[in-house]
Amino acid sequence: MFGKSLSEIDPEMHHILSSELQRQQQTLMLIPSENYASPAVMCVQGSIMTNKYAEGYPGARYYNGCAWMDAAESLGVERAKRLFQAEHVNLQPHTGSQANMAAYYALIEPGDTILAMSLQHGGHLTHGKDLNFSGRFYEAVFYGVNRESERIEMDEVRQIALQCRPRIIVVGASAYPRTIDFEPWRALADEVGAYLMADIAHIVGLVAANAHPSPVPWSDVVTTTTHKTLRGPRGALILAKEQHGKALDRAVFPGVQAGPLMHIIAAKTVALAEAMTESFREYQRRILENARALAQSFLDRGVRLVSGGTDNHLMILDLSREGISGKDAADLLERVHIVVNKNCIPFDSCSPHVTSGIRPGTPALTTRGMGVAEMEEVGDCVCRALRNRDDFKELERVRARVGELCSAFPIYEGLGC
Repeated sequence: MFGKSLSEIDPEMHHILSSELQRQQQTLMLIPSENYASPAVMCVQGSIMTNKYAEGYPGARYYNGCAWMDAAESLGVERAKRLFQAEHVNLQPHTGSQANMAAYYALIEPGDTILAMSLQHGGHLTHGKDLNFSGRFYEAVFYGVNRESERIEMDEVRQIALQCRPRIIVVGASAYPRTIDFEPWRALADEVGAYLMADIAHIVGLVAANAHPSPVPWSDVVTTTTHKTLRGPRGALILAKEQHGKALDRAVFPGVQAGPLMHIIAAKTVALAEAMTESFREYQRRILENARALAQSFLDRGVRLVSGGTDNHLMILDLSREGISGKDAADLLERVHIVVNKNCIPFDSCSPHVTSGIRPGTPALTTRGMGVAEMEEVGDCVCRALRNRDDFKELERVRARVGELCSAFPIYEGLGC
């Protein structure tokens, strides 16, 4: 069995993977939380590290035979410390949700108050949504964006914080297109006696490249995924002040996880090495440049953007004037091989299952090598599809142009297995 290829061992799975490769090759991926991991990252993610159990931490494992597991994890921790100027790092969280769970587990008690951004205004499920563990085990209070500016206004957040006196303040979002200055949040947390937790899952690559302000100097704990703008494997990590290190480590293991995924930790370590290069920093700068160009392409065509534009890698399109819901728009665009996700706009009258908006972003297209000129075309293709949704011939022309763009900027040559 070890000498056979995937196609010989499991032709059905080989077909599924081949089909997904073809889909990715022929699709403009605008979902801002998706990206293309490098072949080096994927090589390590599928490496012999998957064969080893390594409960515990370097130098204190519950299994023997972990010398090279210790070396890999320690290397990743040191790289993350250097990259983000962090005092303490935990590389073991499997997902961003588990990183957030561990942060709450370490710092607060069940029933304590969390102050975080409303999901409808751009927050995340793990920031206190009632259907999530964070809303079930903690008392969640929410802030949002100002109705007129559609931006976070610190005076409004301060009023809410003074009323609810949270034990922890969460700053960070999954759908907020503007720069976050973390320093005022530290001052607010100190004023109300709260811990400050920053969730930078979306902007972590920008932070690593100094293309966005870092929360590390101001926060007690910083959580992030590793597969979005950081362009690593699917996983997460935690950055923290040294004083919280032991509590966080205990919260991750044995608190919310058992055996770490050593092949994923090793792949995170490779991604961190990539993130320390000048080419990565240039990549992040191009993400921002492309996002501004894509946003302008939409604005030039009369599409309303939440808050009027973007400072980071994503934007929120308000489709209310276009006469189509976010759900229908995402489904329509997929027909022409453009993939976005539906997304609520602030004060949305539609349900989260329908929404009034979509949330395109530029990390994946930038990885493919596309630039400002291509962003103009992508914006044009999106608008043409949305505004000619009943014109089969026009949709075919849009799909053909999308195919040409994808062919001009190819990704992986094959499955590698």
